[in-house]
Amino acid sequence: MKTATLICLFLLINLYVGLAQDDNSSPVKTQRRRMQNRHRRVSTKSSTGRELLINPSPIPVPAVNVPLLNADDTIVHILKAVLGVSEQAPSYSILPVKKGHCTVNGMVMYDKAVWSPKPCLTCMCSNGKAICDETACPPLTCPITVTYEGECCPVCSDIEPNDPSDLVLVKSTRTQEEMDELFRREEEEGHQEEDRMEAEDQQKKKKKERKLQKEKKRKQEVEARRAQEEEAERKLEERRKANEEEELRLEEEEQRKREEAKSKEEEDRREEKVNRLERERKQRERAERRQEEEEEEEEEEEDDILRGDVFRVPSRRFPQPSEILPPPLPPGCFISEITVSCTNAKLTQVPPISDLDLKSLDLLGNFITSIPNEAFNGMPNLERIDLSKNNITSSGIAPLAFKSLKNLKRLYLDGNVLDQIPPGLPSTLEELKLNENKLQGLDKESLQDLTHLVTLEMEDNQLSEANVSPLAFKPLQHLSYMRLGRNKFRTIPEGLPASIEELYIENNEIEEISETSFNRTTNLNTIILRHNKLQEDRIAPMAWILQENLESIDLSYNKFYHVPSYLPKSLVHLVLVGNQIERIPGYVFAHLTPGLEYLYLSFNKLDNDGIDPVSFHGAFHSLREIFLDHNELKSVPVGMEDMKDLHVLRLNNNKIRSVSPHCICRADDDEDSKMEHLHLENNYINTREISPYAFSCIRSYFSVILKPQKVK
Repeated sequence: MKTATLICLFLLINLYVGLAQDDNSSPVKTQRRRMQNRHRRVSTKSSTGRELLINPSPIPVPAVNVPLLNADDTIVHILKAVLGVSEQAPSYSILPVKKGHCTVNGMVMYDKAVWSPKPCLTCMCSNGKAICDETACPPLTCPITVTYEGECCPVCSDIEPNDPSDLVLVKSTRTQEEMDELFRREEEEGHQEEDRMEAEDQQKKKKKERKLQKEKKRKQEVEARRAQEEEAERKLEERRKANEEEELRLEEEEQRKREEAKSKEEEDRREEKVNRLERERKQRERAERRQEEEEEEEEEEEDDILRGDVFRVPSRRFPQPSEILPPPLPPGCFISEITVSCTNAKLTQVPPISDLDLKSLDLLGNFITSIPNEAFNGMPNLERIDLSKNNITSSGIAPLAFKSLKNLKRLYLDGNVLDQIPPGLPSTLEELKLNENKLQGLDKESLQDLTHLVTLEMEDNQLSEANVSPLAFKPLQHLSYMRLGRNKFRTIPEGLPASIEELYIENNEIEEISETSFNRTTNLNTIILRHNKLQEDRIAPMAWILQENLESIDLSYNKFYHVPSYLPKSLVHLVLVGNQIERIPGYVFAHLTPGLEYLYLSFNKLDNDGIDPVSFHGAFHSLREIFLDHNELKSVPVGMEDMKDLHVLRLNNNKIRSVSPHCICRADDDEDSKMEHLHLENNYINTREISPYAFSCIRSYFSVILKPQKVK
């Protein structure tokens, strides 16, 4: 009974399940798609051995969706067109995880995901449903079509099959394992494609970074090269300026040395002439004395004969002083006529020399520290002594060391350690040099009795207006040449001798020139004041304007901003190199008589606005040389064409860009210019644009220097 009951219950449950399945098999609203007719495929082989799918005639098949049920009651729609061919439909196990997702062969497909489980079949997940569709092929009108293996759609062909019996239907069946392998390969290809694209992106990114780095490095190299070029150009300009300054200094020094050599040569010539006359006089005296002695001997012989003496004692002859051999000279010393030279002989004292005819003694560059009283007793006729570059101190010079030298005219004590003027100097001195010592001052007795002194040099010491007495130079009645450079003077020293003609007081700290600085020096001809701290407003208007013999002034390397006014009316030579001059005031040279001839304004800040048409008024007829190089001129200054006697004009190293036709040569002047040197190099001039008439008045084109020019 129980068994029958259980069987009935089981049958009821099966009936209920069947009814439920019939209800669920009602038409489901699905997406309709249009598909083209599935054609019956026939397989054949071409003459090349390739398998062909030939459809003799296309047969349209209606597309009908056939719903299938999974075990979990989800519906899979497979088009009827797919089921109509001789292919086995793949089995799908749809196990949705979330609403709208699809699960295919254990893989979760998101909503709207599209995949291809096999060739010519495309599936899409739509709201939890996997909808598959075969690739649509275009309709063909040709009688014979061919579908190649691995292709989806047929193509027209004119190949006739060999045997109708060879036409077979091609079934494309794939197992679940083949589909899984296909999915795996697609995933691997997708990952490989992503890796390849990512690698390409990384490579592009690295290439871009390398390009940016190269560009950055190139910019840095260009900037570094530009900085190096600018630095090299700056150093070259500084070196050029230093070379020009050095050339100017060497030229001035060479000129001074030539003048000194000339004066020394003339003096030596005079000395030689005097010495020759003295030797001739001495020879005459010696000859007369010998003649007198011979006459006396003859008279004695006559007396003896007259007395009848038979025996006569022979007369005794004593050697003359000139026949006595002098002591040998120390090693390193040489004698030449009337000069003994012991230069750099490593002597520690004055050598004991005895020679009455000796005129010059050279002891330069030894280790002498003292001079005793008897040092020159054997050389009483010395006229020149050079003791430069030794180690002589003031305390080491005895009070009577030079007193016996009655003919001494030149004494050189440069490069020692003297702190005061040596005492007891002979009054016959004409030249005294005490450069590069440690002189601490001059009192009124320091230069006493040196009334014949003509040249006095005391450069590179510790002298200043505070330790030099105004009466120190009073005994120097014939002094004409004085050098006081490289000391500590802040003003012009007072009490300069009235006889002075040349004053060198460069490399000091002079800041002003008062009205009384040169009121007694009426013979003054040359003043060298370069490398001081002078300004135009610190020069008194009456400081030197009335000087009638002052012809040369060197004010280089001071602090002038324009050419100073109230210049001496007799001025001929004016040097203002290396200042900050920006302007040449009008009529500043108008009062000069006979007129300025040499004007040097190199290395300043002059531009064309700082030069007026009347700046050179009064000097047009007299100027012979004008140096305006290394300034900021942008064109040839006005007035150059009116210079009647100009021989040298330097305009190099400015900012000149053009040369107008009449800035050097006047259009209405047919006479040749006296120009011998015209410098226009190192500007910005395009030489091809210069007018052919610009230098027509210059007799020789070799006088015009235009190259090199700077790059714009």
